[in-house]
Amino acid sequence: MHRSCVTTLVIDCEDIEACIHFWTNALGVEVEGRDDVYAYLGTAVGSLRLFLQQVPEGKSAKSRMHIDFETDNIEAEVERLERFGGRRVQHVERWWIMADPCGNEFCVVNGRSQYFYDRARMWDV
Repeated sequence: MHRSCVTTLVIDCEDIEACIHFWTNALGVEVEGRDDVYAYLGTAVGSLRLFLQQVPEGKSAKSRMHIDFETDNIEAEVERLERFGGRRVQHVERWWIMADPCGNEFCVVNGRSQYFYDRARMWDV
């Protein structure tokens, strides 16, 4: 018998400094550790950790996995994320597909999960 669980989301970055700036500000967390390849960010969601991994190559295809930001004001959240280097990619129905400074996609969607109001962080912007 053994145990396992998902503990970490790793995002590839060809410009790790730009991604550190974007993701720490986007999530409101600090860099907890750093080495030659990784930046270890504070706990992003529950016990899920976020690692940024320095890679030599840029993004070459659509991401097969992405993060959703839930919000009660999509336009305000999109504008907040743009201030840190995020960019709008495509408006789809009622949400925005965006990209971080290295092209990694994420979405900004209406807060709808059962945990939104318990876990949502307040931003004063």
